[in-house]
Amino acid sequence: MGKKLIIGLLLSLFLAQYAEAQEKGRVIVIKDPQIDSLIAKRLALSRASTSGNSVTILGFRVQIFSGLAREDAYIVQTKFKSLYPNITSYVSYTQPNYRVRVGDFRTMLEAQKFMNSLQKQYSSLFIFAERINPR
Repeated sequence: MGKKLIIGLLLSLFLAQYAEAQEKGRVIVIKDPQIDSLIAKRLALSRASTSGNSVTILGFRVQIFSGLAREDAYIVQTKFKSLYPNITSYVSYTQPNYRVRVGDFRTMLEAQKFMNSLQKQYSSLFIFAERINPR
């Protein structure tokens, strides 16, 4: 009979705690205060990415340089900027090459026309489809 009494007491104690935890209409939230600041920062970043220049779309760029030397890539970019100040240029690195790609063209035809105008200045030109920054 002693075992049944102990089991009964433990069971009633457990049920009493369970019933207290199921109190309706009350929620206690315990959190680090930095969580609110992180949420605010995330919302600000989200708003910034949907407005302004952060929006990207699929389009085309013309590659005017690909090589191993970083300095050469920046020299080509500087020369391009002096010849075409209204066209944006981008230097990227994918091991082992640096690449200079130019333009933010929405259609392949626009990229092709611009590439044709560059053929006198640059020896190897290619068109790549990638995410662009629309004007």
